[in-house]
Amino acid sequence: MDYVTGAGVRAVLPGLAAAASAVLVAWMLHLVLPWLPLLTAAVVLGIVVGQLPWFAPALDHTLKPGIRFSAKTLMRAGVVLLGLKLSLGDIAGLGVVAILAIVGLVIVTFFGTWALGILMRLPGSEPLLVAAGFSICGASAIGAMSAATRSRPEEQATPVALVTLCGTLAIAVLPALQAPLGLSNAGFGHWVGASVHDVGQVVATAQTAGSAALAIAVVVKLTRVLMLAPMVTVASVAVRRREALAAASARSNARPGPAEGAHVAPAGAPPVGNSGNRAKPHARIRVIPLFVLGFLAAVLLNSFVSLPGPVLAGADAVQTVLLATALFALGTSVRIRSLVRTGWRALIVGLSSWLLIAVLAYAAIWL
Repeated sequence: MDYVTGAGVRAVLPGLAAAASAVLVAWMLHLVLPWLPLLTAAVVLGIVVGQLPWFAPALDHTLKPGIRFSAKTLMRAGVVLLGLKLSLGDIAGLGVVAILAIVGLVIVTFFGTWALGILMRLPGSEPLLVAAGFSICGASAIGAMSAATRSRPEEQATPVALVTLCGTLAIAVLPALQAPLGLSNAGFGHWVGASVHDVGQVVATAQTAGSAALAIAVVVKLTRVLMLAPMVTVASVAVRRREALAAASARSNARPGPAEGAHVAPAGAPPVGNSGNRAKPHARIRVIPLFVLGFLAAVLLNSFVSLPGPVLAGADAVQTVLLATALFALGTSVRIRSLVRTGWRALIVGLSSWLLIAVLAYAAIWL
């Protein structure tokens, strides 16, 4: 849909207003329950709304354009602003060993989860989206990967539900394991930052061990977020190459040969008939999605330009609102009945991935 025209704007407004109102409700829930991150509250609220039968007609018709706009366009804008939370100096402060450990952790978890999702026969792009969500940065990574690989909106529902479930469980489970696992506050911060999915969930979990643990957890987490750019770029290139090969194969199969009764033109005669069967120059393919370039630009800007505190605070507030609105929209596409009936494979993949990244992150602390 063209969101720039007057008709496009009018179509988007009802769903966008509904999503914005839901974010306000989620914010109030966060104020009442400070341990519940705003982004988690937003996606849970979206999931609840998606189950209520009296909302179904509106979600399928009146609100649908605005919900799609929120889930796609606002998600991309939020990912761009997420880059302002990170600087190259913060990453360098972790040390070479820690950086390499984080990169290895993301890669192993991503491909391990992807392979398990394929093995468990998850449909469509779900293996890729679950892998992105659990290894990088939760629902934000799912939205970014989905946009880059042109996944269908309904394919995001189960991955978003899984990372929300496991990330929320982490808020309660990980602090209870700090003492039994013998982790110092600094070690706990490393563990949380390397294993919990969403930034808000990282903050909610790590703050239980104090400000030092929280500071370390946020830097480690945002270093994982930086891996979003190369992982999305690689997936985007792979998908576009597959599409190009499929299109070339389709054109080749559709081209009739003389044996099939096709007209054979005399030598030197101009082509006759439908020109769609003739080879065309490939359309230019954008290797790196624009929002990923925007994310990298934001990281570089924050690394080399001393931005005023109020500017960073304002950008952080806008980014939170954008992502909360997008996550509510994604949550409305979750159908619990469908998950209960057919989603046990996805649940096994999600819990296995959560266990994998938690074990690997714990092992990385002792390197």
